[in-house]
Amino acid sequence: MRASADALASFAVFADHLNFTRAAEELRISQPALHVKVRKLAESLGRPLYRRDGRKLVLTADGEAVARFARDHDERLAHFLSEFAGAAQARPVVLAAGQGAYLYLLGDTIRTMLTDQPTRLRLINCDHRQMLAAVRSGRAHVGVSVLDVLPDDLSVAELATFPQVLIVPTTHRLARRRSVTLRDLAGESLVVPPAHRPQRVLLEQGLRSASADWTVAVEAEGWPLITHFVTLGVGLAIVNGCVPVPRGFTAKPVTDLPSVTYHVVHQPEAVNDPRVATLLSHFPW
Repeated sequence: MRASADALASFAVFADHLNFTRAAEELRISQPALHVKVRKLAESLGRPLYRRDGRKLVLTADGEAVARFARDHDERLAHFLSEFAGAAQARPVVLAAGQGAYLYLLGDTIRTMLTDQPTRLRLINCDHRQMLAAVRSGRAHVGVSVLDVLPDDLSVAELATFPQVLIVPTTHRLARRRSVTLRDLAGESLVVPPAHRPQRVLLEQGLRSASADWTVAVEAEGWPLITHFVTLGVGLAIVNGCVPVPRGFTAKPVTDLPSVTYHVVHQPEAVNDPRVATLLSHFPW
């Protein structure tokens, strides 16, 4: 079993894009040549490294492991060569998270890291599925997201938990309540995430169980746009409790919706890396 450094480096680039055309362009080789490199690497290892899922390519578990090894190998080699040349530079630690985590949880962490060591932090903005793939493949060292199912192949820790809350104007009929139920939303128009998003699915299931008739005021992607529509009077919205409440509005816990927990994930051995340990020490535990 043999795997050349060139094949590993090429596969790491392919794993970043999961697209042969874009990866070949970055490597400045032809697409057929990249196909051959990836195919021969898989053949030499005796395992499929990626599969087709509909119109997308996804890494297999073995592909994630190879990509992680390839990136680590490339990183160590680059560090050795720069150190050998007398120009060693600190390698960056990579954090993958979604919009909510960056906006409402990780601001101080990022600010501190950039102040202490400006070149030692790189950020990836992605959803929870992309975050898990990035950590598994070694593209990111640490990930933060709300997770419906906790992965058993990664180290997972709770970062923060928030109730789901209804944002309403202080003049609204529900504003005087200490908390609300989904049944209380009968007849209301709601600003909601696009169909099939996890929060939308959970909300629809809960409202259906509560026999609450409601209407979609507008679909919006991301908490900032959702709350903006609420301030415009388009409708009410249920958001995570970490989302700031606009002036003139109030947030009421929704008692029959579960709390939302943000989790931190990383490879089990990642804590042995001083860069990762430093990043984790700045998290708002």
